[in-house]
Amino acid sequence: MGTYSKEDILRLVEEEDIQFIRMQFTDLFGQLKNVAVTASQIGRALDGEIMLDGSSIQGSVRVEESDQYLRPDPATFAILTWRPQYGKVARLICDIYNPDGTPFDGDPRNILKRALRQAKSMGYDFHVGPELEFFLFQTDEEGRPTVKTSDKAGYFDLGPLDLGEGTRREVVLALEKMGVEIEASHHETAAGQHEIDLKYADALTAADNIMTFKLAVKTLAQKNGLYATFMPKPLRDAAGNGMHVNMSLFQDGRNLFYDESGERKLSLLARQFIAGLLEHAGSFCALTNPVVNSYKRLIPGYEAPCCLAWSESNRSALIRIPDPRGQGTRAELRSPDTACNPYLAFAACLAAGLDGVTRGLTPPPAVAGNLYAMPLEELAARGIRRLPVSLDAAVCAMETDKVIMEVLGPYAARYAAGKRQEWEEYRTQVSQWELDRYLANC
Repeated sequence: MGTYSKEDILRLVEEEDIQFIRMQFTDLFGQLKNVAVTASQIGRALDGEIMLDGSSIQGSVRVEESDQYLRPDPATFAILTWRPQYGKVARLICDIYNPDGTPFDGDPRNILKRALRQAKSMGYDFHVGPELEFFLFQTDEEGRPTVKTSDKAGYFDLGPLDLGEGTRREVVLALEKMGVEIEASHHETAAGQHEIDLKYADALTAADNIMTFKLAVKTLAQKNGLYATFMPKPLRDAAGNGMHVNMSLFQDGRNLFYDESGERKLSLLARQFIAGLLEHAGSFCALTNPVVNSYKRLIPGYEAPCCLAWSESNRSALIRIPDPRGQGTRAELRSPDTACNPYLAFAACLAAGLDGVTRGLTPPPAVAGNLYAMPLEELAARGIRRLPVSLDAAVCAMETDKVIMEVLGPYAARYAAGKRQEWEEYRTQVSQWELDRYLANC
């Protein structure tokens, strides 16, 4: 993404024959929304005069306080490369503001900005590098998604086995044209599953990039007759879709997680941050793993962590410290999934880590063994706790954690209520498995 002034954007809209501008924002539960304006209204849009009815957005305001304004971030201006090149479409990512000119407390982007300001007041910049997984499935004759794929590829395979290679390539090229840097892309372990890794960036840019990424993947898959899903666990006997989050703190361009003389070349700050993540991971699970289906991914044996532990190279641990050291030193949190709202997930991770720094927490010893195969008795003896096993348990854990609730501010209760409603809807369903298991046997 570039750095644009209002005058730059007005000029580009005219020079590039841009006819529509999507004013994009994200709701509390991670859904990307937009209000489209024509080129004739771009001046008003850049001045923050475009309104929306906040009472119609899930998790937003009440009907009696519904007027809100979209204030675009000029740095996010980009042409949507997959749209027609005649009468082009551009986008601006927006913050939501109240009529009195104050930021809306329930805007996820503002929630992350608030967390980043807190980190900045302590002298830290928070950098994030996400690794995003998704499935490409076939559609039926009516264009509806199925869970079928003719792809027979596995980890790091290539065409002709990898039948999604073309779509994945289109996504990467489209994103790079929009200024989103891509580090790598490849086929994942399950048939039809793919991963694209976004380059390290400040947390706000990274969250914006994730929302752009998800839109690009879904749009280009549809163009190619496929359906892309970020559902955490769409297939019973295959690994789910994770969003590993690599994170570190910087100061004046220097990675503060690295210490040449530290144990494992990690600084004291890094260890305290890791301890904070472990302390609060069960509580921010409702944000990093936000849907009922998330907890069908967090089970042993399918490459997703289940236990609150850290390691240098052990991929069964919640937190891993990958190579290399130096400017690339980072903590990789392996529990989040691609259904999460990245603004809220990053804000919660940052608050958790900084709590560990503020309190001077010390992480437990690193774990080298395979946690998936470790008996419950051994886990208990080592004091290794488990992540929540359901959305209901995760919401309960979140509500008892002051640090995580403060991240969401006044809208914490509304988020929890929305997730409890989702859980209740799920809890009252009767699945096909239950019918097959019990209908004839009870």
